[in-house]
Formats: sequence, structure tokens, C-alpha cells
Amino acid sequence: MGLMFSNRVTALAGVLTAAFALHAQKPPESKDVLVFADGERLVGKFERSNGGSVVFKSDVIGEITVDWSKVKELTTSQAFAAIPKGILLKKNGDTSKVPEGNIAFADQKVTVTPATGQPQTVAVADTDHLIDKDTFDKEMRQNPGFLASWTGTVTAGASLVEGTQVSKTFNGAINLVSLIPDTDWLQRRNRTTVTFSTTYGTLEQPSTPTVKTSIYHGGFERDEYFSSAFYAFAQASFDHNFSQGLSLQQTYGGGIGWSAIRRPNESLDLKASATYIRQEFYASASDHRLAGAAAEEDFSRNLWRGSKFTEQLVLSPALTNSNVFTALANAALTIPAYKRLNVTLGTTDNYLNDPPPGAKKNSYQATLGLSYSLR
Repeated sequence: MGLMFSNRVTALAGVLTAAFALHAQKPPESKDVLVFADGERLVGKFERSNGGSVVFKSDVIGEITVDWSKVKELTTSQAFAAIPKGILLKKNGDTSKVPEGNIAFADQKVTVTPATGQPQTVAVADTDHLIDKDTFDKEMRQNPGFLASWTGTVTAGASLVEGTQVSKTFNGAINLVSLIPDTDWLQRRNRTTVTFSTTYGTLEQPSTPTVKTSIYHGGFERDEYFSSAFYAFAQASFDHNFSQGLSLQQTYGGGIGWSAIRRPNESLDLKASATYIRQEFYASASDHRLAGAAAEEDFSRNLWRGSKFTEQLVLSPALTNSNVFTALANAALTIPAYKRLNVTLGTTDNYLNDPPPGAKKNSYQATLGLSYSLR
């Protein structure tokens, strides 16, 4: 018995010794070095470059973004793909014009040294993106699954006031978008957008009828790109607004869109479409079946420390009835709070030019809620 125990101890000691030896032989992870124009140095990992800026993750201060003009030198042992300006790649397309290999930066020039062949030197002003080779190969060759391509936020907020009056309000929103591919250096093929928002509230007090607020909006859009900036789209939207006497408005349309601005931190889309509109009011005499048009503008901008501003304006005149005109304007500011949780401040204005008698043309909302980012 004692001999068996001794043999087990000896074997365990041998395994631990071998594992320690292998760990000791493993070379230390090499560090990248970023040298600023004033001589200050940062040690860490160079992550990527988008246009005129560098994203570097320092061991001390975390991830930072700086302009190339402020960088004197950059050395890294990683392999990167240097995508020149004016080249928009396609999935599984030709990459022969994209230098790939280890990079070094000095004198506002990037030198790419491939595994085989001669180094290539290009001015940083002529380089649109520097993407690490593993990510570059993955994005070029792999197609994301249906669920993996979706991003967006889920937002919710509520309020409760109890006294002589009892006021309850709830607001929520779901905004989802699927971009394929979802990188700004590959030519986009399609985009799918799903949105839903709702506000519901009641105000109760003794001997008085309950006052109700009920507003919701749902929308779906599919974009198919036929160039780097232009696309055809089909969309549908559904709106209900109790305070304006609108039971349900259905809008179906299709048209042409233009991605006028498409940058990593900013985007602007302009759209024009022909529409079919069906309006149903609680006062049935106001119902409409209309042919119309729509002009839309969508803008987003990344701000400081991960904050994001989004804004949308939709104008929808009816072509078969000049009195019918609808508009939607909304804006939201999303501020990071903790990990994927954010604080969202939003405003929405719905306009109906021909509401039923007794209803106002404008319905305005201001909301504050907690949102969760899917990724």
C-alpha cells in the first residue's frame, strides 16, 4: 500500500515538473510600442487604424484613440492587412491589392513586411484601414450566422405617482439592426432594421373618468445595396396613437436610399419612397386609403466615452389627398452606465395634419429609460 502511494506521488511530481518546464520555455508575449511626437511612449497592443486615427490599448491607461499626426513611431510584431484608400472589398473577393504582413510606422509611412516577398511602404494618408490579419481573413471568408449579425438595444422606463391622483406610465423600445457584412471596409450587401416603441399610461382620480395614454410604433425595413452607397429598400410601419384618435395607421412603401456618410463614428442616410397609407380613426368618418410619398433622413454620431446620438425625420405627404400629411421626428442620446447597460434620453414628435375633431395635430413625448445593448 505504501509503495503504491509513493509511486503515485512520484508520478504527480513528474507531471508538475514537466508542466512547469513547458511554461518556463514559453516565450513571453511581445509588446507593441507607440511613440508620440513629443517622445512619450506607450506599451501595449496596437489594435487597428481607421482612416486618420490609431486605436491602441495601453497596459496602463487602457484603450485610446489618437491621430496619426501625433504618432512618431509604431512597432508591432503582429501581422496586419493595410487596406488602401479607394478600395472597397467584397466578401470572398480579390485581395491581391491589399498588402499583408508585419508592420512598422515611421515618418508618416507604413512599411508592410509579408511572410514572403519584398516589403511595401505606403503613406499613411493613402491607407484607409489597418486590420489585424486574423480578423481580416475571418471577415473576408466567413459569413455570420443569422443571430450573430444582429445588434441593437432594448430600453425600458416607468413612473408611478400615488396620492389623490394615481398616475402610472410605462415606456419601452426595441431597436434591432442586422448589417451584412457589418464592417465599414467591406462592401455592404444588405441591412435589416426592426423597431418597436410604446408608451402607455393612466391617470386616475375619484369621481373622474380614467385618462389613458396609449402610443406605439412598429417598423420593418430591408435594404439591398447595389453599390457602396446606394440601395433599394422595402418597408412597413404601424402606428397607434390614442391621444390623436388614431386607431391604426399602416404604411407600406419602397424606394431608393443613399448612404451619404458612412464612417466608423458617423452615418447619414437619405431616402425617398412611394407609399400606400391606410388610416383608421376611432371616428370612422375620418378613415383614409391613400397613395403617398415619403422622404426620410437618418443620422447617428458617436460622441465622447461611448455615448451615441441618433436622429430621424420622416415626412409623408399623401398624393391623393392634399389635407393628409404625417411627420415623425425623434432623437435619442445613449450614455454608457455599466458594461452593456446605458441611460437613454429620447424625444418623439408625431404630427397628423388631419386628426379627428377635438384631437391635437402634435403628440410629443420625452422619455428617460435604462437600455441594454445586445453587443
